[in-house]
Amino acid sequence: MSITVKNNYVKKSARKVRLVANLVRNKPVSHALKTLRFCEKQEIAIYLTKLINSGLDIASKNSSINLDKLVVNTITVDEGPTMKRIMPRAQGRAFKINKRTSYVTVNLKEA
Repeated sequence: MSITVKNNYVKKSARKVRLVANLVRNKPVSHALKTLRFCEKQEIAIYLTKLINSGLDIASKNSSINLDKLVVNTITVDEGPTMKRIMPRAQGRAFKINKRTSYVTVNLKEA
């Protein structure tokens, strides 16, 4: 049995989140949480830690799942909508700023 947890509109670009997601893909949950604890990209690691902990909470309510054997099966990071902002520049010009978001889906599976 697998557990799927989603977090939409994460205010980080998908490219940056994928770098951290690749560190924990196909690893046991305990090892994945330790890896995220000491990751350099701390803000993104906190998002992923909260998602995995949410999946563990759902799994703990289901008595048929063994928590010690859970593995991070898949993590998909997709691009979300881009917020477009304008920054004023010299001589009345305006530069466009793209604030990117991402959709993160974590799938936990029993090994």
